Amino acid sequence: MFPCSNCGLCCRNIDKVKELNEFDLGNGTCKYLDIFSNFCIIYDTRPDICNIDKMFEKEYKAYFDKKEFYILNANVCNHLQYESGLDKKFKIQIGE
Repeated sequence: MFPCSNCGLCCRNIDKVKELNEFDLGNGTCKYLDIFSNFCIIYDTRPDICNIDKMFEKEYKAYFDKKEFYILNANVCNHLQYESGLDKKFKIQIGE
């Protein structure tokens, strides 16, 4: 399972993902993000695109091995965190 640090930044930047347009509050934040806990209130039924493991199995396992896919996703996550000035305690580390 992908080691999400629950920083909530992916859910605050959904305007960059066309498949999530209907979930956008209009400011890039998902309408299902609990902004106090950074947890998804529809986590168990969230769209596949919000589930890294499901997307790996469904779309990307033919192109990457799982660790490589996790590293790519962690890099995007860490970039969002860096750009937002988020505390480094949230950084995702894969096999480091």
